[in-house]
Order: sequence, then structure tokens, then C-alpha cells
Amino acid sequence: MEFNTIVDARVRKAAGCAVVGIYEQGDLGLAARQVDAQTGGLLGKLHTRGDFPGKLGDTLLLTEPRGAPAARVLLVGLGSRKAFGRKQYRKALQSTASALAKTGARDAVVYLAMESVAQLDVTHRARMVAESLSAQLYKIPDLKTGAKPKPPRLTRVSVAMADAAASKSAAEGVRIGAAMAGGMALSRDLANLPPNVCTPRYLGARALQLARDWPDIKARVLGEREIKALKMGAFLAVAKGSVEPPRLIVCEYRGAGPKVAPVCLVGKGITFDSGGISLKDPPAMDEMKFDMSGAATVLGALRTIVELELPVNVVVIVATCENMPSGAAVKPADIVTTMSGQTVEVLNTDAEGRLILCDAITYSRRFKPAAVVDVATLTGACVIALGNHFSGLMSNDETLARELEAAGVRADDRAWRMPIGEEYAEQLKSNFADIANVGGREGGACTAASFLWKFAKDLKWAHLDIAGTAWLGGSQKGSTGRPVPLLVDFLMQRAQAK
Repeated sequence: MEFNTIVDARVRKAAGCAVVGIYEQGDLGLAARQVDAQTGGLLGKLHTRGDFPGKLGDTLLLTEPRGAPAARVLLVGLGSRKAFGRKQYRKALQSTASALAKTGARDAVVYLAMESVAQLDVTHRARMVAESLSAQLYKIPDLKTGAKPKPPRLTRVSVAMADAAASKSAAEGVRIGAAMAGGMALSRDLANLPPNVCTPRYLGARALQLARDWPDIKARVLGEREIKALKMGAFLAVAKGSVEPPRLIVCEYRGAGPKVAPVCLVGKGITFDSGGISLKDPPAMDEMKFDMSGAATVLGALRTIVELELPVNVVVIVATCENMPSGAAVKPADIVTTMSGQTVEVLNTDAEGRLILCDAITYSRRFKPAAVVDVATLTGACVIALGNHFSGLMSNDETLARELEAAGVRADDRAWRMPIGEEYAEQLKSNFADIANVGGREGGACTAASFLWKFAKDLKWAHLDIAGTAWLGGSQKGSTGRPVPLLVDFLMQRAQAK
């Protein structure tokens, strides 16, 4: 999808579809008033007759209305003007995308970013056009053998602004939104692939391809022998049950000076999680292909960061393997030695994510990072606590935690702060090793994060538990691409603060 910005008067008549907003009570938006005047009061009449009341998210397509500036005019309901905020604006954009996809229009001019939205400037309004339309029009890479549905004909979207100054600000927003959409699409593509395709070796190959596509990325993929040499005993223990070899993926982007400490993004890459010997219940086990969503997220975020050429240094670290049951698999009561030298008693093999992440966090120390953020579909307990709306956020650093919380609000990709500390670490005590990998049902998301906290001492570290936000189940099954927007916004703010 190609996005650009225009000053209103220049291109309107060339549009295949003009998208205008109407509030409730017949309150016409800025562009809708112009269209109403051009069509002899048509839009006002539609409201008066009850044909389009302006309810939020409603759409109505008018084809070749007399006097209109485009072959099609798409009316989008904006709801109450007084209540029109960022959530309502995003919903209106999502409805716009769905309706445009059903038309034959090859190009469209969207006028919705001209409307005033509480707490959103022009740049952010334009950014959300590119993000929302791209996300809504995303197609899952399926392997069906039947006839594929035809993709939407829409290939170009212009964001209209009233003057050149606003158009310049909007252009920056469109640039950010399009890059964000590219990163989210990569993340969703990886997570949606079946686990017999998206294996650890495949993830490694895609990381190397990403570096070929974007030369500012330097990538290397470590195999089992190199991982053994690093003494990553916890990571290797998880990989033992599978015939698929593990991979440690390291990607570096240096957009700032060589003396600037990088931010390390660490992603959990369990490409399929059976639970190991502690086998999961069969219902919805197919969704455990999404257990590599942390890895997909950090790679997607990296793609966006590089496209935006942010002046930051970022290191992406992905520990990836399968968690499978076999005669070689790690067993409950086994004790493994981590890269840090600490020993772990494995009480539950289905608590494997923390085992691979603790070694990856230890590995991040060699980069002397300014901050480390790990991203993982870590616990079902986080889903019980927060549902599918917020990612769980735990951190040992108040400033870092506030940065990530604020980024989530700005990006509409929110995280909720949850506690960690010695109280939860007490539940992880073991009679036989330095620490156990589980601590009972109570506070499961917090004990899991507190396990990782033990390996992040002296680091500025945060953990994002995305088990509830990384994918949707049921009829809408598929990856959401979250929290790519949160991470990118976080790094954008860091870049601006320099």
C-alpha cells in the first residue's frame, strides 16, 4: 500500500473514492460540509431521512453522486463530536478500511485526519491512517489450495490536509505509520505461519534475509555448537526434546554513535510449545505456534526502526527452539546450569520460556546495554489477570517502566504495570538448586517475571508478558502484531530525547 499526503484542493477530483466523516445529529465534518454543498445538500438529506445517522463506525458508499469531487464518496460515522477521541478515531479508520476493500477504487483520499481529535496532533492523526488501514487490510499467509480471494484493488491512499503546513506534518506521520505497518506485517506473517514452516532454522534464515534487505542491520545466527560454547544450559535443556536444532539470533542496528549504549530487545522464540513432558491439554494447543510471538515482535520492531532510520542503537536477541516431549526431553526435577552460573530446578517443563530468556538476558550483558526489554508470551496467568487488552509490564527500573507505559498509551498498545520482587521470588525457592522455575498458581505472571528479575540484577530491565495480546483465538484466529507499536514508540521517544 502506498501512502502520501495532499493539500485538499489539488487532487480531490482525481480520487477514486473520497472518505469524509459525519458526526451524530447531522453534524457534518469539515470535508463532509464541502461535499454536501457540492451535491446540493445530499448528505444533510441522508441524515434527515434517517439513512445515515452518523453512528460511530457506520459506513455508506455513494457512487457517482451528482456534483461530488470523486467517483465514489464514502461516508463514515464518527459518533458524538464531543466524545470523538483516539479510540473513536481508530474505530472510524478501521471501518474505512473494511469499506474501501469492498469497492473497486484503486486510490482514495481520506479526509478524516482533518478532524480535531482529542490529544492527537496532525502528525499522529496521519500516522494512524497508515497504521490502521494497513493493519485492517492485512491478509494472513494461508496455505489453502482453493481459489484465493481477490485482494482489494486499493493501492494508494492520500491523507488530505487543509494547507501546506499541515500537509508537511502529516507527511511525517504517514512515513512513521507506513513503517510501523511494515514491521507489524512482518511480525504477523512470522507468527501466523504453521510451526512446520516457521522453525528455529526458518526464523534464523528470515533474520539473515532481513539484514540483506536492510544493510544497516548486521545479523548472525548461532547454532547448537556455539550455544553450547556459551554454556546456555537452560536454553539447551528446553531444546533437548526436539529434533529441530535451536538457534540464537543476534541482530545489531547502529543508528547512533559508537559510544552510545544500545537498547537490547530480547524475544522468546518457542516456535511450538507442547509443554514438553508436562504436556499441555489438547484444546487450543494449535495456538502454541504463536509462542514465538516475542521473537516475531522484536524482529518486526527492528524492521520499523531501521526503515525510520532512528538515531538509536538497538540489539535484537532471539532465543528460539521447540519445546517437545521425547525420551531426550528435560524432565521435572532435572537441574540445569544457566549461562550466569545459577542452577535451576525444572519443576514444570511447560514453564520453558523463562528458561530460554534467562540465558538470553545474560547474553545481552556483553553489549553493555542502556536497557534490556524482553518480550514473551510467558504465562497464561497474565491472560487471567489482564485479559486480551493489556500486556503485562514488570520492571526493576521506575524510569524505564514509565517510558514503556507512556509509549503504550501513545501507540494504543497499552501495558499494565504489575509487581515483582523478593515476595514473589520466595515462591521460587528450591531445596536442590539456586532457584525453581515455577512457584505455584498464585501470582503466576509475577513469579515468572521475578524469575527473570533474578538474572537481570544490575541491568535496567523490563519484561512484557504478551500472552494475552499477541494473538486472537476463535474465528478471528491470528497474530495481532502487538506490541510492535509500543516498542517502536518507546524507541522513537528515546531517540528524540538524545
